[in-house]
Amino acid sequence: MLELLLCSLLTIFPDYLYRRFAQGKRIGKEITLFSVWFELRWGIITCLMLTIGLITVIFYNHPSTTNAAAFFRTIPILPETNGRVAEVYIDGVSGTIKQGSPIFKLDSSRQEAAVESARRKIAETDAAMMVARADIVGAEGKIVEAKSAYQQAVDELETKQEIYRRNPGAVAVRDIEKLQVTVQGRQGSIDAAIAAKAQAEARLSSLLPAEKASAEAELAQAEVDLGKTVIRAGVDGRVEQFTLRVGDIVNPLMRPAGVLIPLEAGRGRLQAGFAQVEAQVMKVGMAAEVTCVSKPWTVIPMVVTGVQDFIAAGQIRAGEQLIDPQQVVRPGTILVFLEPLYEGGLDGVTPGSSCIANAYTSNHDLIASGEVGAVKGFALHAVDAVGLVHAMILRIQALVLPIQTLVFSGGH
Repeated sequence: MLELLLCSLLTIFPDYLYRRFAQGKRIGKEITLFSVWFELRWGIITCLMLTIGLITVIFYNHPSTTNAAAFFRTIPILPETNGRVAEVYIDGVSGTIKQGSPIFKLDSSRQEAAVESARRKIAETDAAMMVARADIVGAEGKIVEAKSAYQQAVDELETKQEIYRRNPGAVAVRDIEKLQVTVQGRQGSIDAAIAAKAQAEARLSSLLPAEKASAEAELAQAEVDLGKTVIRAGVDGRVEQFTLRVGDIVNPLMRPAGVLIPLEAGRGRLQAGFAQVEAQVMKVGMAAEVTCVSKPWTVIPMVVTGVQDFIAAGQIRAGEQLIDPQQVVRPGTILVFLEPLYEGGLDGVTPGSSCIANAYTSNHDLIASGEVGAVKGFALHAVDAVGLVHAMILRIQALVLPIQTLVFSGGH
């Protein structure tokens, strides 16, 4: 309507002035309700053509959308394993929570038993290490004992051999052979005692520490599993739709316990979907304005901080069926990220609120560079100037939106 009124001032109104003062025709006489088309046909046709062109220029170079919202992410409250709720730390169905604070606890009898079993195994390994130390001491004693017996047998053998050498008839050869066998046996006892000591030392230095390390790892795993029975908040935020009670069964795949909304979720930026035809116009750094339903009668200055290079409607997933482009019923939009131009600009805008957004093309730098001619510079000036019309439309929408929501749509 504003475009039509503006164009009529440049077309229909001059046509009427020409008819009135140059041709002397008067309203109600020569210009009547039935002769308006014939008398003002040039102005009306020119007005319609100019209006369509002006609307095209405005909407292309200064895009607008009603598909803008303060999107925010949510975190489902889920345990890592199935279990029955043993304790709930939040009163009611919602409330604020700090990072690391407990939300609820699952029954942990099995995990506690695993922890206790791992601790007992560690204690058992420590006791085995004490026994191994005692075995080493015992093996050392047996080595000393075996060496003493060996030395005694060797001395006795040498004595008998010396007597036999001096007087062969004084000692029987059989006795010397028996002593030789005894010396060999005592040497075997020494070797066995040394091997027993080495075995005890290897058990103390390698086997038992490895068993203790395994038991400690099992204890750590059991303590981790025990800690997982207490579900804690990963971030500062607010818990909503928390209806979990003691005795409920929680399944991480089928039944979440509620929703955790991060503290600053949806409060720092807006996301808007502009038509695909605006893909060549939307640029990072463009000035923008929004008005939101949750903050009526307010226009918030914004700036474009990001433009997604892909259109969501065109994404596909691997499957057993071929993709038919005809299945894409609605054309997708260009996702644009908007942030407030001034700090605190989105204060008061409820996360998830629906908004209306305008973006404005600026050719000032291009014109000031002197790289364009006079005609093109004038055209670019005109393009920048008609953004005022879109700004006026946005302010009218900001004024009418609460009334439309509360009165005409039955929002009350």
